[in-house]
Amino acid sequence: MKLISDNWVVRNLENAIGTWNEKLAELWQLITQTPETFKGGQIWSVIVNIHSALVGIGYGLLVLFFAIGVFQSAASFRELQRPEFALRHFIRFVAAKIAVGYGMEIMTAIFAICGSVVSAIMGGIGGAVSESAALPAEIIAAVEDVSVIQSIPLWLVSFLGSLFITIMSFVLILTVYGRFFKLYLYTALSPLPLAAFAGEGTSAMGKAFIKSYIGVCLEGAVIVLACLIYSAFVSSSAPATDSSLPAVTMVWEYIGQLIFNMLILTGLVKGSDRIVREMFSL
Repeated sequence: MKLISDNWVVRNLENAIGTWNEKLAELWQLITQTPETFKGGQIWSVIVNIHSALVGIGYGLLVLFFAIGVFQSAASFRELQRPEFALRHFIRFVAAKIAVGYGMEIMTAIFAICGSVVSAIMGGIGGAVSESAALPAEIIAAVEDVSVIQSIPLWLVSFLGSLFITIMSFVLILTVYGRFFKLYLYTALSPLPLAAFAGEGTSAMGKAFIKSYIGVCLEGAVIVLACLIYSAFVSSSAPATDSSLPAVTMVWEYIGQLIFNMLILTGLVKGSDRIVREMFSL
């Protein structure tokens, strides 16, 4: 059983590292959930109701975009009477109507396809990130041997380090929560941009919406890969401790290396949307 130190510096660092490990475990748990099961599905039920209410508005925009597309692409009234012209726009109108009416099914299908990518990545490495940060015994022993006067610089170092680690922990988890909220926003409002497929001139709006939604879904794969990179990096380059150094220098070097490792993961997770856009040109 691990003994809890009475030293304030040690407790402060252990609490910050514990917060990091807790948020990392929560991140891994959240990334495996679907919008339907997130937070017990209560948010999803609200989104479904909003989506259903906007379907009617989507049908209204469908007619508007269809009319705009017809008159923009017709050079003259005679062209409107050509069968191939009418057939082409009729097919586009029907396809857009199906997209608006079955928008919820389309959104969940896209998420399921992207989710299978995440599942494949997680299945290939056993399903979890095993590496967790922990305060080495050498650091604890060195800090506990320091006198009260000499520990004053340690208080400052540990406070700044703990504050930075705690901030990164919440940035990490807030990014994952933000992804879920983006998924909900896209799903709730999907009838409106999907209606843009009814017109040739407005179809770019619908295409941009689908591409952007795919990008949000694929952020999960980038986050999972970022966790794997962090786990491998920590296991291969864990912060070293030199017992010959003074306690303040030892703690400062350890916190610096630890924060550097954590910054790698935080930066990758925070920039997952940019990485997806650059990688897939979305």
